[in-house]
Amino acid sequence: MIWAVLALLGVPLWLCAAGILALVFRNRALRKRHGDIPVRVLRPGHTRWTRGHAVWVSDVFAWRGSPAAWNEALVPAISARQRPADGSERKKLHRLGDEPVLVVLSTADGEAATVAAAAKARASLLGPFAADHTTGGGSPAVPVQTAPRDHSTGPP
Repeated sequence: MIWAVLALLGVPLWLCAAGILALVFRNRALRKRHGDIPVRVLRPGHTRWTRGHAVWVSDVFAWRGSPAAWNEALVPAISARQRPADGSERKKLHRLGDEPVLVVLSTADGEAATVAAAAKARASLLGPFAADHTTGGGSPAVPVQTAPRDHSTGPP
């Protein structure tokens, strides 16, 4: 149907095909980036889970829906809380396995986005809020700020 409309408007079909191929290959490149997590996101105020891919950048959860969804969001999280999926959520998230991992990301403005992933992505999904296993204390793994160096005097 869309091809017929574009042809009537005089758009060459090869140009449309090139645009679609560029979109598909760009999406494939995004899925292959380091730290990529296949997720389902339930945004505040919505009832349907949106399929997409995400990555943590410091304490910001950046996700992008499938190419046809045109959904992208940056969630500046202040906390992440893992919770079990109930029966109705498991039914909607059946492609993520029998025990999907659900994480509620809270933001500074009080909104919360729920993110789901397969069980094998548990540590990745918690991102910087995952328990630090090196200390054994379960504290959040937050990067330590260091004092800026004074470069005005030159090298030591």
